[in-house]
Amino acid sequence: MRTGLLGLLSLLIAAAPALALDNSTVQQLKRLDPEEELEQRCDIEAMEHIKKVGDYRPDKVIAYTFSETKVSGTTIQAPGAVFRSRGEWYRLKYKCSTGPKRLEVTNFKLKIGSMVPRSDWVRYYLYD
Repeated sequence: MRTGLLGLLSLLIAAAPALALDNSTVQQLKRLDPEEELEQRCDIEAMEHIKKVGDYRPDKVIAYTFSETKVSGTTIQAPGAVFRSRGEWYRLKYKCSTGPKRLEVTNFKLKIGSMVPRSDWVRYYLYD
């Protein structure tokens, strides 16, 4: 479990947007409906921020595992998200705002939580 200073550090590092998208990713996102595009864009942003904190190597983020996301315009809150790193799943909370085209992240905050026990993976559809 990662708590204390590392948890605080993850919030501070994640306060500013991190990633400019390549053209291929932009084209893939534009094929989605607006709410899904926002969620996927912010999942990508979350992975980039997580890479900067601790010894994580995220390869997947799911915004809605433990609770539904809340979307308002171009802002999404994902209080029950998870991410996978090196074959393990970790709880995650994030709030992400984008510009009107949902491609430029204008505000981003996250908090990394505890590791999800393997005994919970099947119940929440989490796999290797």
